[in-house]
Amino acid sequence: MKRSSTLLIAALCLSTGWLRTVAQVPTQPSVGQQPTGAAASGQQPGAQQPAGTGAVVAQPGVTPGTGVAVPGQPSNNASEAVPSVNPATGPVNLQPTVISNFNSGLGLAPTGLRPSNQQSNGKSFTLQEAIDFAIQKNVNVRNSQLDAISAEARIKETKASALPQIAASASLTDNLIIQRAFLPAVFFDQNASPDAPAVPVQFGVAYSSNASVNLNQVIYSASLNVGLRAAATYRELAQRNLQASKVTVAEQVAKAYYGVLVALERAKLLDYNIGRLDTLFNETRAMNQQGFVEKLDVQRLEVQANNLRAERQNVQNLIELSYTLLKFQMGLGVNDEITLAEQLQDRKVEDLRPLISADPTFQYQSRIEYSTLETQIKLAEQDIELTQKGYYPSLAGFANYGYNSGRNKFSQLVTDPWFNFGTIGLSLQVPIFDGFQKRYQLVQKRITLQKAQNSGELLRNSIDLQIRQSSITLNNGLQTLQTQQRNRDLAQEIVRVAQIKYKEGVGSSIEVQNAEASLREAQTNYFSSLYDFLIAKVDQDRALGRLYVGN
Repeated sequence: MKRSSTLLIAALCLSTGWLRTVAQVPTQPSVGQQPTGAAASGQQPGAQQPAGTGAVVAQPGVTPGTGVAVPGQPSNNASEAVPSVNPATGPVNLQPTVISNFNSGLGLAPTGLRPSNQQSNGKSFTLQEAIDFAIQKNVNVRNSQLDAISAEARIKETKASALPQIAASASLTDNLIIQRAFLPAVFFDQNASPDAPAVPVQFGVAYSSNASVNLNQVIYSASLNVGLRAAATYRELAQRNLQASKVTVAEQVAKAYYGVLVALERAKLLDYNIGRLDTLFNETRAMNQQGFVEKLDVQRLEVQANNLRAERQNVQNLIELSYTLLKFQMGLGVNDEITLAEQLQDRKVEDLRPLISADPTFQYQSRIEYSTLETQIKLAEQDIELTQKGYYPSLAGFANYGYNSGRNKFSQLVTDPWFNFGTIGLSLQVPIFDGFQKRYQLVQKRITLQKAQNSGELLRNSIDLQIRQSSITLNNGLQTLQTQQRNRDLAQEIVRVAQIKYKEGVGSSIEVQNAEASLREAQTNYFSSLYDFLIAKVDQDRALGRLYVGN
């Protein structure tokens, strides 16, 4: 229980800090949000690195309870150890015919991902499968589905009031003490004196019973007609709220999924760097034993290798937390094992540049928040009409049929016959004066409508701002990614040259170590900018209302 609580707290912290979940409209969005840019060496984009647990490299296998596959040590052959970062395989295609339920537009596949061929005991999920699973299991979506079911029941409740209302009633009365009425004495004796005292008389019997069936049918009611028309609008509002929950879940799962993929790619590069550093360490130690280099050079490489292994362990801890957050967003338990069926597809900056262009076909109705607000405005207008129809008369028909009986002995209620009765008629109600109650209700409801219309204006401005902001952020992210990609390539070349110079005896070990450190920092900064770009693309799709278009 303690472990589960700790992981849940960590996941919530990542959800608010690392993934930077965007608040929903109509709250005013922040202005001038920029990509996080280059992070310090060994730090995951936008997240604090977990504390080191010692200079031990995680062993190959699967982390229990998380389904996290821990890569083994790479070989010393650089061509075999370099992570699979394939160049662009084709242009970006954003045609509607290839857009699936979730759209990020990052490659030929709408998500910009490719199969990872990762083997694990846990269930494998692509990004689309993870989103579909979350939409089925996420608590917020399930609650929205329950709200939709409740809305359907409320609609049927309104329609039921227009149907005939039939009720049966029965009563049995035991008159313990029959009330007496006083009649003038002349009723019993015509010769009685006018001043004679009144005679008490019992009206009633000891036992009385009644059984009847009542039928009421509304013939005309202006308020009821408006309510029936509002039922369809209420159903539409419930469906839009459900769709809004799905969009939010798709956004959260996508960001968490990308976070895991970035962390896994960083782990692969660290494994490669550890293997390469081990090779350099073994070569330097052999040269030291032969007297070609100082022991200090060996010790420096050993310190560097220990720091790199500690960093690798920190990244492994971060991978576990990233998996925990993803499972939390998907509605899974923290101890469930899963694996990701896709990995990042490294693409050229030129292929990603079309993603930052504006969408000329955008309409405000594409945003679920705006269409939901339109439905709320329609309901507010119908609410005003409903109150206005309260001044109209209403007409209803009724019919009653039943039997009654009254006896002085209880047994006679069963043995003696009952007598039937029946009535039929119309009931007309005409409102005349209600103390200005409806008048002030209309004032309040018109104010509610005006506030909703003002919110629509604010929402349009907020959407415009979000689109402009996301486009600028995505553009900045693309430029940063291009710079960091170039820096990574340069750092790799510098390391290659420094190692050659060191082996030829014209360079120093410090030069090699500085080049290695610069390479690791460039790699970390590249993945930081890559993560920022992926998140910015998700935010742009959310701003344009094309993040999730499923039903």
